[in-house]
Amino acid sequence: MNMINKFPENFVWGVSTSSYQIEGAVNTDGRGKTIWDTFCEVPENIVDQTNGAVACDHYHRYPEDIRLMVELGAKAYRFSTAWSRVQPEGFGGVNQGGIDFYNRLLDSLLEHNIEPWLCLNHWDLPQGLENLGGWRNRETSFRFAEYAEIMARHLGDRIPYFITHNEPNVVALLGHGWGWHAPGIQSAEAVMAATHHLNLAHGLAVSAIRKTVPNVNIGTVITMQPVVDWDIDPIGSTRLDALFNRAFTDSALLGTYPELLFDELTPFVEEGDMELIHQSLDFFGLNHYTTMRARSTPENALGVEILAPPVETPQTIKGWEINPAMLYQQLLEFKDRYGNPPVYITESGCASPDEPNVEGLVSDPDRVAYFRDYLHAASLAIEDGVNLKGYFAWSLLDNFEWAEGYTQRFGIIYVDFTTQKRIPKDSFYFLKNIFHNNHI
Repeated sequence: MNMINKFPENFVWGVSTSSYQIEGAVNTDGRGKTIWDTFCEVPENIVDQTNGAVACDHYHRYPEDIRLMVELGAKAYRFSTAWSRVQPEGFGGVNQGGIDFYNRLLDSLLEHNIEPWLCLNHWDLPQGLENLGGWRNRETSFRFAEYAEIMARHLGDRIPYFITHNEPNVVALLGHGWGWHAPGIQSAEAVMAATHHLNLAHGLAVSAIRKTVPNVNIGTVITMQPVVDWDIDPIGSTRLDALFNRAFTDSALLGTYPELLFDELTPFVEEGDMELIHQSLDFFGLNHYTTMRARSTPENALGVEILAPPVETPQTIKGWEINPAMLYQQLLEFKDRYGNPPVYITESGCASPDEPNVEGLVSDPDRVAYFRDYLHAASLAIEDGVNLKGYFAWSLLDNFEWAEGYTQRFGIIYVDFTTQKRIPKDSFYFLKNIFHNNHI
């Protein structure tokens, strides 16, 4: 496919990671336990029975990883801070060892002219808060605001972009409804409680950050995967779309919940909550990977499940449909539904079966094709008026891929998890060319 797509001047090219997936060092410098540490202790929860105890050892190897970002030409780095490094229980005093690590990371990023985009919550809730009810407990929202204030106070002088949550919809549905992710609960009531309390935490954190560092940019990150084949099961499709795609975006950007979910969410909503949640944001982070198909079922707590795509559909080794036209459609729909706010694609990428060849090089043509085609779709959306400001590839490094352990590789840099050797893949060099030239 021949295509040359020029991106706007000042378009932000970056890469994304998350704390539990890459940092390792789980018992270092006062870090507390998280729900993912606990979840990984149950043998059947992780495909290969691994955990993030070492992962990519980014805690100790971040200088090398930053040098690779420089070689790539990344202008920005979206990473998450581990709440339990800063407050080991999720409340109480500040652990200086955690603050010191993030100070070192920030200073190194800035020294290399890479813009830090700090995300406060990428799923790794401190276990101390889970012991008190986690996201099912309204008080956790207020503890999150205190954590946000701590991070703004200690790091806000060097952080131009703050993100409250990454994919709170995944935390709610996969963690509390289907039970595939930490904390492994299967309860419709838990999903609704977690959904509202995550949204409330977002609003409270926005207020806390603005009060502490008024001039930073604040946003949130939601993964939105379009539901296709609505006609096959319109009831299931409508419910899945409301739960996954609307309960977080509508509340943050429109100040309301999808009507379908009103009765289930109302018990958790108190006066003034929706005003707190619906605050002015400087940007919206959209994570996009694939599409979803729904089927109504009485066999799980939510009454709906996600179906695998038809076997003849192009898909990744993870079983996710490859359909770049749906990214274009989603960006246009986002523009029309939410008034065209500044949007950044904060995660996009695919798993592929990557191994070094005899020369020690890693070819990943599937990922190169994925990036090429999805970036082409993004450029078409820009041409059609979408206020798309940047693209962050998922992910910088192969990492601990949650319930899939180390069986799925999403990185543009291969990681040998035994030796921690890093090898840039072909997709790294493909993106390097785009990042430097600002076109496909």
